[in-house]
Amino acid sequence: MGAAAVDDGPTGVKAPDGGWSWVVLCGCFVITGFSYAFPKAVSVFFKELIREFGVGYSDTAWISSILLAMLYGTGPLCSVLVNRFGCRPVMMVGGLFASLGMILASFATSIIQIYFTTGVITGLGLALNFQPSLIMLNRYFDQKRPLANGLSAAGSPVFLCCLSPLGQVLQYNFGWRGGFLILGGMLLNCCACGALMRPLEPPKKPVDQEEPSSKVVEKMKPKKKLLDFTVFKDRGFLIYTIAASIMVLGLFVPPVFVISYAEHLGNSDTNAAFLLSILGFVDLFSRPTCGILAGLKWVRPHCVYLFAFAMVFNGVTDLVGSMSVDYTHLVIFCVFFGISYGMVGALQFEVLMAIVGTEKFPSAIGLVLLMEAMAVLVGPPSAGKILDATHRYMFVFMVAGCEVTLSALVLGFGNFFCIKKKPEEPMKEVAASPAESEQLKKPDEEEKRPESITVDSIEVEQFLKEDTEKNGEVNTNPETCV
Repeated sequence: MGAAAVDDGPTGVKAPDGGWSWVVLCGCFVITGFSYAFPKAVSVFFKELIREFGVGYSDTAWISSILLAMLYGTGPLCSVLVNRFGCRPVMMVGGLFASLGMILASFATSIIQIYFTTGVITGLGLALNFQPSLIMLNRYFDQKRPLANGLSAAGSPVFLCCLSPLGQVLQYNFGWRGGFLILGGMLLNCCACGALMRPLEPPKKPVDQEEPSSKVVEKMKPKKKLLDFTVFKDRGFLIYTIAASIMVLGLFVPPVFVISYAEHLGNSDTNAAFLLSILGFVDLFSRPTCGILAGLKWVRPHCVYLFAFAMVFNGVTDLVGSMSVDYTHLVIFCVFFGISYGMVGALQFEVLMAIVGTEKFPSAIGLVLLMEAMAVLVGPPSAGKILDATHRYMFVFMVAGCEVTLSALVLGFGNFFCIKKKPEEPMKEVAASPAESEQLKKPDEEEKRPESITVDSIEVEQFLKEDTEKNGEVNTNPETCV
């Protein structure tokens, strides 16, 4: 470990787009699954925690809220650590934190201790894994990056479908304390995934060429910033950050309220819970499919507008779903919401990578997640207040749809009107062609050439082919005439 190279930034090495890149993708798949599904899977234990500590449902709901807040809000801290120590050590330490938090929570004697262990410590550990995994995925993939992002994002619905039933089995057989302890052991797999994030290294040079070049690089290399705030000078990044913050206000509201919406319409608990299974199943296939679509040659240059279309699709689905009056309508809503939700999940980080590039992505993702953390804490609670005031789910879904649609308009029109393509620079007349520059160098070479050396006929023929227009001209001057 001590001799491992630190991936402190782009090394100038071309992304492999294959080989070990697929191993990195598998690690990112697992990390994404744990990061997004774990806060939802923990909710399985809420009833036991309510019975154990004598608290209300709103008190236990803070566990998932703190987990999400740590996942998003610690973005700048993760950026600083990655720029300082590299992705691999940060992810391995994050895996230890995530596991330690759940293990300590199994010995908790109050809900406040659960907040600190499961919420803060485990949330910080997941954050230290999630963000570096996106950075490594960006470094290992270039041409196939949209597909890689789609496959990596598919880890969220897969793990959600697995962890929720697993949590119920663990709770039934071992209680919530035994379940937390076993889940803590499972989170140690994050350390193994972090060990897979091998830093890219430039090809080795011969010893005689390596020493002088390395000294020059060390002298000319500027000091690396731990958090690069110059990304805010990029108009594309500003537009993306504003649009993403507005989108998050309403994006997570429907999955939170769709079950209670179904129960409000008179459906059973089993049928209501089945709606999330439908949503997750559709989401599972939507993400990689959208990744393949975004990787097409004629689509990838316009990936920002595909992302805007996905958000419009999601927002309109919310608006139409707000008028659901029976279970069939909710099933149709979950199918279309799963498609649009998967498209958004597959494209959100791909678009950010395309906007800021590999060099500034570690800082950019941290700052974006920090802005989204504020919206995550405001969105669902504000929707709950709307429901308490109106007692109608229609207004909750309508507000969420309007927020997501507004974010799509900000992103689409902002890029169309504010981001202009650079005009091609006209060719300068003073620029000399390679043949002319070679011809200008000929007199100097002839002065240095000894008289005894004869001119090769092949070189003469090559010269005649390169500059045929001037071959017929004869320049007479006192130096060349005999």
